[in-house]
Amino acid sequence: MQHSKQMSESLRLAILLTLSGGFMDAYSYICRDGVFANAQTGNILLTGVELSTGDWMQALCHFCPVLAFTLGIAAADLVRFRLQGRLKLHWRQITVLAEALILLWVAFMPQSLNLAANSLTSFACGLQVESFRKVRGNGAATTMCIGNLRAATQSLCEYCFTLNRPAAKKGILFYGIIGIFVVGAILGNLCVMRFAEKAILFSSILLLAAFLIMFIRREE
Repeated sequence: MQHSKQMSESLRLAILLTLSGGFMDAYSYICRDGVFANAQTGNILLTGVELSTGDWMQALCHFCPVLAFTLGIAAADLVRFRLQGRLKLHWRQITVLAEALILLWVAFMPQSLNLAANSLTSFACGLQVESFRKVRGNGAATTMCIGNLRAATQSLCEYCFTLNRPAAKKGILFYGIIGIFVVGAILGNLCVMRFAEKAILFSSILLLAAFLIMFIRREE
């Protein structure tokens, strides 16, 4: 397996981002009216179900984060196309710093503003999913699990039939990322029970750490 030397694809950065990804989903679902920050398939499904029952307000609550997530993806690409190479900061540092600041804002939004809080959190997730798409040269997501689960299982099946050791290592890597996501969700639940709306500050701290780590040019 080829290891990328880009810090944006490093394992240490992926751990921070994945912890934050799991944390954000747990936070928005548990603390902000059962809306997913990352799992937009769930939000789209719930939007359809609520439209079918005429629950227009709840449908809006689940649809707005989908729209915000989409806008976050577009915003990351806008930053990449317009600012890449023009600033001393890497464009991915700009997006992860923006994520951290957005979540800092969300931490101080009351329950009466859950629609806005969820939309901002999903916007931040859209920034992350578009900006960080590889781990050690392998296409991977730090904000959701379905693609990682497919890649992990495919790689281990390949190893079973071919005894290709790099495939086994790749499978373990992807299952490990899923496990880290779960740890992030556990931390999210525990922090919400203790700190309520302000629990998302933990995710903001993780993203600030990711921003600082990206000053390291290459993996050792």
